Amino acid sequence: MKILTTILAVLAMGAFSVNAQAPKGEKAKMTPEDAFKKKDANSDGKLSKEEFSKNKDAAKSEAAAKGFDAKDKNKDGSLDLEEFKAGGKGKPKAPK
Repeated sequence: MKILTTILAVLAMGAFSVNAQAPKGEKAKMTPEDAFKKKDANSDGKLSKEEFSKNKDAAKSEAAAKGFDAKDKNKDGSLDLEEFKAGGKGKPKAPK
């Protein structure tokens, strides 16, 4: 009986973990902190323009460069997490 209870508990935990994931075909939403860490290739806590624009085609890369410049409020050539999270005009994004 103890084995059966253990098996049922394991199966129940598996069912909850599957249901907690994003629906099939949809990507799980990343937090801004996760996105920042993913882009920060050298893990220095800052994003260079190259890191920020990485994996973009030419048209999107140009738009990303403009977005980078708008976010870089202190004009030091890199974005810290707070600059990254802030909107292009220096305003934090409104929570959804």
